[in-house]
Amino acid sequence: MRPVTQNDLDNLDGGRIGIEIDNSYNIVSVSQQDRMNGSPKIGDMIARNPKNVFDLWLVNEQYFNDNFERAED
Repeated sequence: MRPVTQNDLDNLDGGRIGIEIDNSYNIVSVSQQDRMNGSPKIGDMIARNPKNVFDLWLVNEQYFNDNFERAED
């Protein structure tokens, strides 16, 4: 997972985060409930399926903090 950046938010595509991977434009999936709660926002994380790098989804900040730990650099 990686954090949502200000650059992600500055370049929203219709309220959605778009990411280019291998010359392919991909949209990060955001649930309707998360949208209603103000996501995407700084503090949220973007998850990626390791078996399919084009499969991206948003993990809201509270869920991440309740269930995961940030890796140390």
